[in-house]
Amino acid sequence: MTADAPGVPVREGVYGDRVAAVEPGGIEFISEQERHGRPLDLFWTWMSPNLEFATVYVGVLPIAIFGGAFWPTVIALVLGSALGSLTHAILSSWGPKFGVPQMVQARGAFGFLGNFLPAGLNTFTAGVGWFIVNSVSGAFALQSLFGWHFWIGYLLVIAAQVGVAFIGHNFVHVFERAVFPYLTIVFAIATVVILTKTHYGAGFDHHAPVPFGGSSAAFILALFISYGYAVGWNPYASDYTRYLPTTSDRRRVGLWAGLGVFVSCVVLEIVGAGVATLHRTSSNPTTNFTHPLGHALGDAVLVGIAIGAVAANVLNIYSGAMSFLTLGIRLPLRLRRALVALASGSLGLAIGLIYKAQVGPGSHYENFLLAITYWISPYLAVVLFDYWLRRGAYAEAEFFDRRRLRWRAPLAMAAGMAASVPFWDQGHPIPLGYFPKHYPQIGDLSFFVGFAVAAIVYLALNAPSVRGRLRHA
Repeated sequence: MTADAPGVPVREGVYGDRVAAVEPGGIEFISEQERHGRPLDLFWTWMSPNLEFATVYVGVLPIAIFGGAFWPTVIALVLGSALGSLTHAILSSWGPKFGVPQMVQARGAFGFLGNFLPAGLNTFTAGVGWFIVNSVSGAFALQSLFGWHFWIGYLLVIAAQVGVAFIGHNFVHVFERAVFPYLTIVFAIATVVILTKTHYGAGFDHHAPVPFGGSSAAFILALFISYGYAVGWNPYASDYTRYLPTTSDRRRVGLWAGLGVFVSCVVLEIVGAGVATLHRTSSNPTTNFTHPLGHALGDAVLVGIAIGAVAANVLNIYSGAMSFLTLGIRLPLRLRRALVALASGSLGLAIGLIYKAQVGPGSHYENFLLAITYWISPYLAVVLFDYWLRRGAYAEAEFFDRRRLRWRAPLAMAAGMAASVPFWDQGHPIPLGYFPKHYPQIGDLSFFVGFAVAAIVYLALNAPSVRGRLRHA
């Protein structure tokens, strides 16, 4: 792809590999002379954001809330993380090829207007949902460590993460690499301590808060929640690989990005499962995690939780801004991406301070993890099968053509989302779906149903292309 291709806006300004400079532009194509980096960098870029308490709590939930046994929960956590990491690797490998953010790539399948569906949902998921979950957990960690009022820690966490995201792509990568050693060492030591105290023989707990689905539901929900956590990064994947040179080995790009998500998620989620087998000392999940670690290590982990929350939300803010700009709102400012990131942080600050008691890993976190997959799974089905049908042959001008309509993709995605509704296992205030209500042992299968239905509908709507693809497979 060249900078003078018709119909393709190229990001203005000279940026290159400068770290301190604010990244100009927004969602435009990245020209070859601006490309830099190496696939290995993606490992810590995706490890650091998951070395945080929200990841630990994914492993806590299946046992503490649903009563799951330890070993079946571990198996489910590994499988769910592997599924989400696999698709993350695939999408990440597309960045060097197309040179645009992930949600801009989705226009290849969805068209300009049809892409409002996934881009709008991702703007909310990243800029509000994940932003608040992680900011609150980081603020609570600082509150536990220093005895501060919640709002002080919350302001500090938000100021740090918005500042990094405001500067932009290169600083994001450098920040994730800088915090990687501390987070890795602290959480590695904590992992060893927790796993030496874990009750590995813990079986299904019939007295858990929500045990009505039995052991099978606990397993399926553990699978689904861990999948939801890993797959939640998928809509961001190419945002952090689009600056890589087109000559980059795309298999290595996918490998390091996928491994970064998989390793960090699996290790800390298993630690969370181990914590859940121990005696709970407090209603505060953060305290329950740090109590078995002792004073010094516990304090070091609390610092790590705060840093990890910032590392995660740096990506949420940056990619949330990408998704917002993909909605086609025209902002003539040269620093439009940076200013959108700043606005997103301000909105998250206000919401978090007002509703801190209703958000975060201590309240309905499992419902949030389930809910994000209700749209991401059907979205993945569409973009993956569209890529397969077209053999990845997209003209970059398609990503920026406002007149290009693709009704099949949003229709298939909407069908997948609608088909998953009877399988939702949410509870108050959203009523249980028909199947969890009448067959609680199946847990929540909406991620599988949503993906399958969206794929079937999309392939059926593109039957001639499917036949041609199969003939020339």
